[in-house]
Amino acid sequence: MEINSPGKEKKIPLLKRLKHKIFFLFRLNNRPAIKVYNGFGNAQKIIVIGHVLKLSPMPRKTYRKNWITNFFSILRLFMVVPFSNAKIIVEWVGNTYYTEAEMDGFFRLEIFPEQEVKPGWQKVSVSLNEKRYHLRKIKGTGEVYIPSASHHAFISDIDDTFLISHSARLRKRLYVLFTKNARTRKPFAGVVNHYQLLASSNKNGYEANPFFYVSGSEWNLYDFIKEFSAANHLPKGVFLLSQMKRLSGFWRSGQNELSTKFVRITRIFEAFPNLHFVLLGDDSQQDPAIYLSIASHFPDKILAVYIRAVHKSNSKKTQSALDEIESKGIKCCYFIHSAEAIIHSKKIGLII
Repeated sequence: MEINSPGKEKKIPLLKRLKHKIFFLFRLNNRPAIKVYNGFGNAQKIIVIGHVLKLSPMPRKTYRKNWITNFFSILRLFMVVPFSNAKIIVEWVGNTYYTEAEMDGFFRLEIFPEQEVKPGWQKVSVSLNEKRYHLRKIKGTGEVYIPSASHHAFISDIDDTFLISHSARLRKRLYVLFTKNARTRKPFAGVVNHYQLLASSNKNGYEANPFFYVSGSEWNLYDFIKEFSAANHLPKGVFLLSQMKRLSGFWRSGQNELSTKFVRITRIFEAFPNLHFVLLGDDSQQDPAIYLSIASHFPDKILAVYIRAVHKSNSKKTQSALDEIESKGIKCCYFIHSAEAIIHSKKIGLII
């Protein structure tokens, strides 16, 4: 309750209180909120990313198997209203930076550090810099990842690469998305072991090899994917997802223009000029074609490409794309079971 003057309380209008209670009943926050995603960078440039929202879902605290609960929990992730052009303050290692969100509430701040940058995960804080909200001190916190010296890094798709999603089948995809939760969804057999081996192998005493997860899934699903990854012990990494959708577009979840993955992967390459990469994807959508395009532009940056076979009708064109990638001197593995991918990784020295 706001205080108007000493000894006198300003009453909140009944309609406003009722509106707030209705939002609370549906586990929605109708006050501004800042979501800060895992950023990344190097000694020359740090990238901080996130969203500023006027309406957003409250964090999920319990995970039940009830499909109705799961349905509305997922639906809420798309009940968002962006805070267009919101002014924000970013604080990182004692320094303060000022920037503004875009029309859709998304912000991407590039920091050019003047001091030495230490490798590892570092905290970053973002607060709202709007006069009418100063007293509320609206803030979000996240992390920025600066990789240590490493032999190589990994860029992985999400849906149907390690998370069973049925991306190519609309009904089945929506059924799984809206009846399961982050702790009841399943990864493919053996994929977690493969990723853990890749992350921990050949480090020479450094931190885990860097992992980047680039997907056509929307930023709405960030917390869902992050919780799934943590619950299944996948390597901690940076998630680069697609443009946030409103409720009217929830049924098209995961169906973004996947060609934007090329741009996001290119930005990772630019951030780490001294690293070589392994690309992991599947044949359910456009990964083979996108990875072929990337291999054509950056053949010297890629060590290997892994494609999971999940959609039989795409096998011929997928194999054709991989043959072309291999012609550039890049190792490829088109596999059904992760055990096959592990054997291949050991064979080419990614796992020691």
